[in-house]
Amino acid sequence: MTGIFNTALIGLFALSGMGGHTAFATTTAIASTEPSYPSYTVAMTGYNAVAAQTDGDPHITASGAFSNPDIIAARSQDLADELPFGTVIEVMAASSSLNCGYKLINDQVGLRVIGDSMNSRMRNKIDILFDTKDTVRIDGKEVNPAIALGVCKRVQIRVVGKIDIKNIPDTQTGLRLAVGMLPRASEQLLAVYK
Repeated sequence: MTGIFNTALIGLFALSGMGGHTAFATTTAIASTEPSYPSYTVAMTGYNAVAAQTDGDPHITASGAFSNPDIIAARSQDLADELPFGTVIEVMAASSSLNCGYKLINDQVGLRVIGDSMNSRMRNKIDILFDTKDTVRIDGKEVNPAIALGVCKRVQIRVVGKIDIKNIPDTQTGLRLAVGMLPRASEQLLAVYK
């Protein structure tokens, strides 16, 4: 019995020593992983900040943010819990099965902040805000990107972060920096001098 007790004690000390080391290694691994955000399959359309396509002041979104066509997207009200105001999304529409004009305007989408809300009759949908002055060419005619996009039926979007709706950056670069998708200038300099 004493032999079993001594063996158990030695095993306990060995495990507790290893456990501390293992816990440190696990903590390090957890600290270095990036947060995991959900993806959703939604319909996608485009809109412009004009009186006919908005409620109230076309320059102010439902969240109170400025209607910046480089940054803002709206979501249907049924997605309010999954995509609250300030959620930053990335459109993952690289699929060739899209039956819409995404390929014509994909360079104008980038990351988007959910800062606006759609009419209550809309379901499972996001709406990308485009500048009224922008155009793309379709069949020899210049049209607004919102029209060129049309209705995309099954688009994957991925949440990539959250941002304070009162401090939305003005540019795609600023938004990418805010959600950690671009290294900060000091990190870039360190990388250059390594």
